[in-house]
Amino acid sequence: MPEKIKWGIIGPGKIAGKFAQDLQLVENAVLHGVASRDAGRSAAFAQKYNAVHVFENYEALAADPEIDIIYIATPHVFHFEQTMLCLRSGKAVLCEKPFGMNAREVKIMTDEARARNLFLMEALWTRFIPGTEKLIELIRQDAIGKIHYVKADFGFLGDGNKSSRVYNPDLGAGTLLDIGIYPVYLSLLLLGIPDQINAVATFTDTGVDSFCAILFDYLSGEKAFSESSILSNTPIEAFIYGEKGSIKMHSRFHHTEKLTLQLNDNTSETFQNAYIGNGYYHEIVEVMECLKSGKTESEKMPHSMSLDLIRTLDNIRENIGLKYKTDVLST
Repeated sequence: MPEKIKWGIIGPGKIAGKFAQDLQLVENAVLHGVASRDAGRSAAFAQKYNAVHVFENYEALAADPEIDIIYIATPHVFHFEQTMLCLRSGKAVLCEKPFGMNAREVKIMTDEARARNLFLMEALWTRFIPGTEKLIELIRQDAIGKIHYVKADFGFLGDGNKSSRVYNPDLGAGTLLDIGIYPVYLSLLLLGIPDQINAVATFTDTGVDSFCAILFDYLSGEKAFSESSILSNTPIEAFIYGEKGSIKMHSRFHHTEKLTLQLNDNTSETFQNAYIGNGYYHEIVEVMECLKSGKTESEKMPHSMSLDLIRTLDNIRENIGLKYKTDVLST
């Protein structure tokens, strides 16, 4: 792996813009090229974020021998086909969450990466945020003892645009895969795969979930409660309750900069954990360290976690009756 790592970006949207800003903060990271279905959009993005090249299509970007890794930031339904294109072109991939639309897609993606000995990771930036790292440290230090239950929410008031990725089922819309994934991931990170899942949802007239409430039940007694919504703005906080006290992940919990440890004896401590740039910096650094070390997956966000996460999301979707065309089309 060369000293400078050259990145390509597929899907120059809002998130990719924030990601590209953070790329400029990482030593030895170069934005080599960008590709979109809209040439004008790619050119504007390249100019704004100092990309070296604008590619006419995804295939041309994936075929460029100078690119080391490609970041995919398109709507959910395109993640599978674009990741497979990049892997089959011999490129390492960092793909936005959700990794795929279902477990079948994610299994094919991870198998392909493993067969080709290529790096592949789901871009779940929450895992690399300093606030999350501090949370994990506190849990490992037994700061609140055995965890009893986890509670987290993520909601915002949607604009009702039925053609957008928030409402359009052909783009993988709905709250669960878009924002519900964050509280679900937090529960898996802290408690593992639940033994039983119960979920209820409200649906839009486009057929996707506008609200989803999920209860995880564990045979060892722990519980986790998650909710996601585009019906209203919610606090976007998380609480981890244990036998000795609790930890609050302040808003927005999925990239929190503040934790409060509250013990049962009424003593408390607050931790400030600022992230660099827009927060994607830490994810980028992890990926580049993995590439330089010759790793094909991150120990912090391994393929096994992505598979556990998507299988859990599949289970929740089965609970609430949320289906997509990709459930039968992906092969």
